[in-house]
Amino acid sequence: MKAGLTITEMAAEIERQAAAKVDYLVNPQKLEMESMGGPPMLRVLESGVDQMEPLSIQETAHRQLGTHLGIPWKYYERMLQEEPGLLSHNVNHWLHKGEPAQRMLRTLDGKARAFLSNRYWPIDNMEIATAVLPLIMEMQGARFESAQITENYMYIKVVNPKLTGEVRVGDIVQSGIVISNSETGLGAVNVQPLLFRLACLNGMVVNDSRVSTRRNHVGRASSADENFALYSRETLEADSKAFMMKLQDSVKAAVDEARFAKVLDVMRESTQAKLDTRNIPALVKLTGSNFGFTEAEGKGVLQRLLENADYTLYGLANAVTRHSQDVDDYDRASKLEVIGYNVMTMPRAMFKRINEESAAATALAA
Repeated sequence: MKAGLTITEMAAEIERQAAAKVDYLVNPQKLEMESMGGPPMLRVLESGVDQMEPLSIQETAHRQLGTHLGIPWKYYERMLQEEPGLLSHNVNHWLHKGEPAQRMLRTLDGKARAFLSNRYWPIDNMEIATAVLPLIMEMQGARFESAQITENYMYIKVVNPKLTGEVRVGDIVQSGIVISNSETGLGAVNVQPLLFRLACLNGMVVNDSRVSTRRNHVGRASSADENFALYSRETLEADSKAFMMKLQDSVKAAVDEARFAKVLDVMRESTQAKLDTRNIPALVKLTGSNFGFTEAEGKGVLQRLLENADYTLYGLANAVTRHSQDVDDYDRASKLEVIGYNVMTMPRAMFKRINEESAAATALAA
């Protein structure tokens, strides 16, 4: 599992960001993008007067702004990189041409980090940490294995050594939890079981709705009519309290012994699914095509698979999660931990097809 922040560092950053971030409800017609020889800035204007200091714009906010205005990202990105003045002209034209409607503008450290619907319900990292960290502290022997706050996500990954099992003789896995959230509209609040393999310190996230809890950031539309106003959460307090109680229950349930036993059985079953070894590179490439890892990631997965020489579905899944430790980007590493479980639990018809197609590639090359 990829290393990140200590839980102390994580808590300090959550507190810092909670104090520094501000949310606004804005009329998009009052926004203006400006490029003066550098990266575009976002201004919030009322009668030509800036309501705050111009904001730099994070990539996520750029993407969301482009989606709102109907500008394809490929063209938006090209303008951003090559012709920021043209981008500003296009954005301003469509902002000012649109119908008056409120949007949520999320800011942090002088940056526009998200441009969202006024129905967006900001379930923030501080709320989640306040609800779940005390519960985790009470779990005997539980340890924070990895934690991180990236530009778009928060992750808390905890291992509970009290729930331990063997996939094979000597191949020990422990149960855990991964709690994740996005404050920028890129993902729901998720509580998912985590499997931690001691042999290579791999983390595999159980991507199964039957044993996971998910809550989308969707609430009631704001009723405020101002062109520019601080966002208030008062109307959502009851919903928020109810959800936090459910979140706490989910954290407790994620380390349930019966659920861990079921997932352990799935892992053991995957050790009996044999890979066709006649063309392992082709097999890994086909797996990548089906599960969305890149060519470069496929090379890393292939290297780990060959090193471990476990030519089973279980071995292939572990090669994916082992390679995740080598990926620089924490978000992507975490995604590969989910993909590893998806590979391990792929439908048997898909597994058969991948085996057959890789073997056919060998015959064609002969």
